[in-house]
Parts: sequence; C-alpha cells; structure tokens
Amino acid sequence: MPFVASSGTRIYWKLEGEAGNRPLVLLNSIGTDMDLWDEMLPALRRHFMLLRIDTRGHGASDAPPEDYEMGLLARDAAAAMNAAGFERAVVAGVSLGGMIAMQMAVDTPERVTGLALICTSATMDRSAWTARVDAVRTNGLAGIVDLAMSRFLSPDFADERPEVSATIRSGLLSMEAAGYAGCAAAIRDMDLFDHLTNVIVPTLIVTGRRDTSTPFEGHGEHLLDRIPHAEHVALDAAHLAPLDASSSLSAAIIDKFA
Repeated sequence: MPFVASSGTRIYWKLEGEAGNRPLVLLNSIGTDMDLWDEMLPALRRHFMLLRIDTRGHGASDAPPEDYEMGLLARDAAAAMNAAGFERAVVAGVSLGGMIAMQMAVDTPERVTGLALICTSATMDRSAWTARVDAVRTNGLAGIVDLAMSRFLSPDFADERPEVSATIRSGLLSMEAAGYAGCAAAIRDMDLFDHLTNVIVPTLIVTGRRDTSTPFEGHGEHLLDRIPHAEHVALDAAHLAPLDASSSLSAAIIDKFA
C-alpha cells in the first residue's frame, strides 16, 4: 500500500489513470475516505491522472490523537503529491476536502492549477464545531452519526441506494474517533475567509440544492464573491455530491478542467 510520511504521520494515497493526462487531486469530506469518489472514477480517468488521498485521521491514514489544523492537512496533501510525482495539479475537494484545497491554494499557489470546491465553505459555525469535537471525544462517532447521515445524502438517494447509505454509515461508525475529532478541530479553527481574494487559479464552486450543511446561501455565495473569476454550478444533491450527483459532478469537473 502506498503511504507517505508527513509530520510523523502515515498518509495513504492511490494513483490511477493514464500518465500524461492532467493531474487531478481528489480530497474526501470529513467522515468518509477516498472511496467517496468511486462512482466518478470511470468518467474522470478518461481525462485525468487521479491522485486520491485519505485525509489524516481517515481511511488507511494514521489518526494521531490531537487537534489538527488546516495548514497541516494541506501539507499532508502536498506530501502525497510529491510521492505521486505531481508537481502541480487541479485540486478537487468535498466539504473538509474543499477547505484543504483552498488552504493549499493560499499556502502553495505554485502547486495548484485549479480548484473544484464542492459542498464546502470558508465560514463554519465555530460553536457548533466545538460541540462536535467535544461530542466525538466523549461519546465516539455513535453520538453524531444520525446528524451526519441526515446531511450526507438526500432522502431520495438513500431510498434508492440503501446499500450505499449503509456503507457510508458503517464507515463513519468504524473510523477512529481521534481522527474525526482532529479534523473537526481543523474546521473549527479554520482561517480562510480573509485570504480568498488571493486565490487566482480557475475555480469551480459546486453547491447542492439539497445540501443543508454548506448551501449556497451563507457558504457558496461567499466563495463566489471572494474568489476572483470563480464560476458556480448548482447540482441536485445533498452534501456528498460525488454520490448524490456523480454524473453531473463529473461532467462539471471535466467541462471546466479537462
């Protein structure tokens, strides 16, 4: 299995697609792993060389028991890019993954050629995420799984694809509480909003009409307003758009960056 060391932690990554295609990094949301992108891979592989990364605390990556910060998560992604031989890439991220992508564009703009910011934000409620960190460290993932699942997928998708919903739920319940809490702390302490005007790469902002976590109002609208020359696409999806609207999201990314 391909791991790279980053700040004393092993980060799991996977490379696939044809060499010579445009590099595309895919970053998962909090509470999921790189499998979040599975349904989009056949379409994306035809156009991109794909690097998927399990965010620190998620999937096969290590989960040190501490608060993480967004700059650290961005450095983890950069370390995986180095291991995969990616000097520069378009970076696509869902939720937490989008926040990491923005942090990369702020900290190391020379390495980011474009951004796909999917169901994400630069302005989350600090008190809500403080409570989330405390709840997970006290009671584990069982204490927040119902809340998370109510936002992850639209009711229609959950009814039509119960096996996918069950897989996401079991994956969330089985992950290390320390990893979830560490990433939740990074969201709590995020400091991106005032830096967004410095992001100058082509940027696609994707919002979900059924997303109650980071809807356009109060979240996507601020990214669109602050990031120069950003474009917006709204999909019929809840928070996990790579599952809820895989075909539409694939087409939007291909149209913008292929």
